[in-house]
Amino acid sequence: MRLGRLKPVFKPAPWRRLRRDQKGATAVEFAMIAAPFFFLLFAMIEIAAVFFTSTVLENAVLEAARQIRTGQVQGGGMSQAGFRQEVCDRIGVIGDCDRLEIDVQVFEDFNDVDQTSPVDGNGQMDTSDFGWDPGDAGDIVLVRVFYRWTLMTPNFGIALSNMEGNQRLITAATVFRNEPFDD
Repeated sequence: MRLGRLKPVFKPAPWRRLRRDQKGATAVEFAMIAAPFFFLLFAMIEIAAVFFTSTVLENAVLEAARQIRTGQVQGGGMSQAGFRQEVCDRIGVIGDCDRLEIDVQVFEDFNDVDQTSPVDGNGQMDTSDFGWDPGDAGDIVLVRVFYRWTLMTPNFGIALSNMEGNQRLITAATVFRNEPFDD
């Protein structure tokens, strides 16, 4: 009986087998990419939410301030709380009216209008200079509304927040001369 030639069984070294094995490579690649991807995704959503809130607030301030400019507020004896409610009714889409601060002031000249930020160096909001004066016919009026937005994305808030507690102060303002509504 003739024995055929035996072929040697070739077994590569264990490290060579692992190098050629592709099982699980996609999962490892996803794990490496997932964290930065989701961070950027949530950051884009956060920025979009802040811009959307800013746009809604700006529109609400323009619409509510029109009542001051035309004398409806002064003629109807509307208080600051009533004006606040007017703004709140227009921003119901974005959230909580407890986060609103309103400042309405009269100035002698457009050059005198002061729109400095009420946020101090410690990230606290100083409302001590805020007032409620819708003015008379022909007065120059500054209407500012501030909304404290709490940021959702952790660690991204450092770049986007301008207040303590991972919050962003969103400001909407308009300056105008009241119409001659006394006539």
